[in-house]
Amino acid sequence: MKETFTTIYLVRHAQPNYENHNDCDRELTTKGLQDSQLISVFLKDKAIHSIYSSPYRRSIETIESFSKERQLSTTIDNLFRERKIDDVWIEDFNQFAQKQWLDFNYKLTNGESLNDVKHRMVNAINNVLDKEKGNNVVVGSHGTAISTLIHHYSKSFNYHHFEEIKTLMPFIAEFIFKDKTCLSIKVYNLFTGDVYDHPII
Repeated sequence: MKETFTTIYLVRHAQPNYENHNDCDRELTTKGLQDSQLISVFLKDKAIHSIYSSPYRRSIETIESFSKERQLSTTIDNLFRERKIDDVWIEDFNQFAQKQWLDFNYKLTNGESLNDVKHRMVNAINNVLDKEKGNNVVVGSHGTAISTLIHHYSKSFNYHHFEEIKTLMPFIAEFIFKDKTCLSIKVYNLFTGDVYDHPII
C-alpha cells in the first residue's frame, strides 16, 4: 500500500504597517503587498488542495492573491493567530521576545506565553491533519506562532534560529507529516532561495 503524506505550507505574513497598533486589523504595506506575490511564485507547481488562515488582516492579505489565482476559498481559524503580547503596545519587542524564548512560560499580564501559543498551534495543525490527510495545504499565520510549532517538533530550534527568520516577511515553513508524525521541516527564504532544514528531535 502506498504511504500517504500530508504537506502543510505555513506562510508567515508579508511586511505589515507597524504604525497601526491594532494587532487584528494591521494591514500590509505597499511593499508587503508586492512581496506577497512571492507566495504564488513558490507555490506555482504545488497541488494545493485547501487554504486556511489566521483571522488577522495581514495574514489574510498575504495569501489573498494566491487564493484568488487558485480559486480556493480561505477557511479562517482563530487558532492560527499570532501570540498575544498584552493589551498595550510594547516598544522593546526584542527584549520581550528573548525573555519568552528563555522561559516558555513567561508572559505579560494579559498576554500569552510561548507554551500557550505552541499548544493551540499544535491543536490547529492536528485539526487540519484530521481533515486534510494526503493533501497539500496552505496556512497563513505569523512568525512567532510558526516558530513555536517548529520548536515543538524540532527541539533544537531556539531564539538564535528565531532571530535568523524574524525579519523575513514573508517566509514559508514546509511541514511534511505521515499521519500526525512530523517527518521534516524546511523554512524557505523567498528572497534569496536559502533553505533552513530543522531536524526532527
